[in-house]
Amino acid sequence: MRRIRTIISYDGTGYVGWQVQPNGVSVQALLEKALFELTGEQIRVEGSGRTDSGVHAKAQVAHFDTEARMAADKFAIAMNMHLPPDIRVLFSEECDPSFHARFSAKRKTYRYTVQLGPHADVFLRTTSLHLHYMPDEKAMQKAAGYVIGTHDFNAFKCADSAMENTVRTIERSEWTRDGNLLVYTVEGNGFLYNMVRILVGTMLEIGSGKRKPEDLLNAINNGNRKDAGATAPAHGLCLCRVVYPDFDTEEVLHRG
Repeated sequence: MRRIRTIISYDGTGYVGWQVQPNGVSVQALLEKALFELTGEQIRVEGSGRTDSGVHAKAQVAHFDTEARMAADKFAIAMNMHLPPDIRVLFSEECDPSFHARFSAKRKTYRYTVQLGPHADVFLRTTSLHLHYMPDEKAMQKAAGYVIGTHDFNAFKCADSAMENTVRTIERSEWTRDGNLLVYTVEGNGFLYNMVRILVGTMLEIGSGKRKPEDLLNAINNGNRKDAGATAPAHGLCLCRVVYPDFDTEEVLHRG
C-alpha cells in the first residue's frame, strides 16, 4: 500500500463543501469517484480541512492510500481527466505512510476577498463579497490586530459546533488593499468551523460603524457567540496555503 499526497484547487461554488454529504455533490466525493475510475479501488481521500459549501481552495492538501502502481506524479494528470474543470489536482507525490493531510498540518492560510464599489464585477461574483459602501479600513485593521496571538475563539465558532478545544494560535491577521479589492489574510495553526467567516463578518460590522474595534477583543475575552458579528458569506473565502514540517504548498506550487 502506498500513500499519495496531493495539492488540489477548486471553485467551491457548485459544491456542498469538501466533505461527502447526502444533500449534494462534494469535492471529496468527486475525487474518490475519479480514483475509483482510475484504479478500481474504493479509496478514501482525506483533506487538510473541511471547507464549507461555497468556499474555495487554491491549495487544499489531501492524501489517499492505493495499491495502484501508477507513478506518483502521474496521479494528478490522470485524476484531472476524470474531474470537472472546476476541480484540479495540481500536484501529486508519494509520501511517508505516517503523513496525514489533516493531523500533520502545522499552519494554514485563508483569504477573504471583499470587492468595493457601486457595481459588482461580474467576473468576481463567485469569489468575492461585493460591498456598495466604503468601510472604515483603519478600524478593521485595528480589530484584525486583536486576533493575533493564542486565544480562546469560542465566540467565533458556529453556534451548533461540538468542538470542545477552541484555543487557536494566529500568527497573521491583516487587511490589505489591492485596487478596489479589500483582502483579509489570516494564518494560524488551526481554525474552528466558520471561524474565519465570523471574524470577517464582525470586522465588516466594525467597518460599517455598527461596532467598535474593541468589540472584537471583548468577544474573544467573553467567549460568547452573541458578542461577535454575523457570519460572512462563504463565497469570499479561500484556503490558500497549508504548511507541514516537510511540505509547504506555496513552495511546491512556486517551484512549478
